[in-house]
Amino acid sequence: MLFQFIKDYLKHRLTAKSRHGTHSPFVYKLADEVIYDFNDKSEYKNIEEQRKKLFNDDSVITVTDLGAGSQLNKNRTKKVSQIAKNALKSPRLAKLIYRLAKNTKAKSAIELGTCLGITTAYLAKTDAQTEVITIEGCPQTAEVARKNFQDLNLENIELHVGNFDLILPDIIARQPSLDFVYIDGNHRKDATLNYFKWCLPKVTENSLLIFDDIYWSEGMKEAWTEIKNHPDVTVTIDLFWIGLVYFKKGQAKEHFKLKF
Repeated sequence: MLFQFIKDYLKHRLTAKSRHGTHSPFVYKLADEVIYDFNDKSEYKNIEEQRKKLFNDDSVITVTDLGAGSQLNKNRTKKVSQIAKNALKSPRLAKLIYRLAKNTKAKSAIELGTCLGITTAYLAKTDAQTEVITIEGCPQTAEVARKNFQDLNLENIELHVGNFDLILPDIIARQPSLDFVYIDGNHRKDATLNYFKWCLPKVTENSLLIFDDIYWSEGMKEAWTEIKNHPDVTVTIDLFWIGLVYFKKGQAKEHFKLKF
């Protein structure tokens, strides 16, 4: 599986373009002003300091995994520091998700897969008025995340603990529309496609859905292909680590691969 992942990555690097290789004004602007904005921001500092604390946290928790599981460590008992090093999104990617969420001017953001809450914190930092709703399957992991939110004085996060399949439909049902949804959990083809289909009735032309780990397995690659081909989807951007899905009306259907 690791060999195939590396092979997919190398293929992506060879075929992906930079902002200058895109002929879509929308994608060029997004790449130029958001994706490739590597300037440091004041919002990053406290969150990255919290990440460093997690790297040094040797407390042990029992992990409940309701999804496809970790490819790095199958043990149920893990140190928080292990989880932080193996499961947290890199600073580079977490900051990108922050910029993408901020760019949508989302009134609400939904995240599937809280983990230790670092990416959730980035979403909450986009705007104190943005309601961030996050779901985590593991109770003990969720408690670590909750403490991180308290340490960072984040009060606009609603944390749910349990099975995505049971919780997500109710959350979607009470949203007037979906501004921003970040799906980083389960990593099974059928589950990923279900989450996508559940979101569809509430998406607008300003919505952004982000799918994590689109090259994680053959099933995830198949799910990504099906999502791209859905008639409601107009623009997708494959950044290898994540896939961006837009529903812009009146725009020709196009799929982009960008280096990141």
